[in-house]
Amino acid sequence: MTDLSHMHRFVPGNRHGATPLLLLHGTGGDENDLLPLGQTVAPGASLLSPRGQVLENGMPRFFRRLAEGVFDEQDVRNRANALADFVNDARKRYDLPAPIALGYSNGANIAAAVLQLRPETFAGAILLRAMVPLSDAPAVKLTGKPVLIVSGQFDPIIPTDNAQRLAVSLAKAGADVQHRTLPVGHQLSQADLSVAGDWLRGLENDILNSAA
Repeated sequence: MTDLSHMHRFVPGNRHGATPLLLLHGTGGDENDLLPLGQTVAPGASLLSPRGQVLENGMPRFFRRLAEGVFDEQDVRNRANALADFVNDARKRYDLPAPIALGYSNGANIAAAVLQLRPETFAGAILLRAMVPLSDAPAVKLTGKPVLIVSGQFDPIIPTDNAQRLAVSLAKAGADVQHRTLPVGHQLSQADLSVAGDWLRGLENDILNSAA
């Protein structure tokens, strides 16, 4: 689809009450990459999957970086706001409630930036291999917003203390943060899918119980 601001795929769900997922790929991915992951961790949920608009050596990303792990923070801000606008437009187009963002690596970082700049955009977030996206993030209220961060113990790209700082920052803003560290590297593993799926099912059970 190209009539909204971001090229994307939308897969409608068939399970009543399932929260839609916004899938945000890593560097070099595209709108197709995380669809199988979304279908595995949230069967029957609607899936909205945009493609990052920045090209780095021909590889799509969601924002520019100056070097490995060094972000162009003004571009992060601009792209995060553009992504939030896209999500709002796509929700109207497809008649969706606020989605849970599920991002991997660069996609997780832009999701974290949207949480810190436009928190109303997401119902929650799953951040797989995320880093701190903004060194001077504005004060924001994330009261009760569920966030799962999954880090890799042997990740050569993301220092463990960086992901921990992101978890602390989001928790201080009021988010309900779970931070798991798996004995893996930067690449996704079956354990990531299991952790994310269990977390989503727990979230849905909490919503059902609160409505009972």
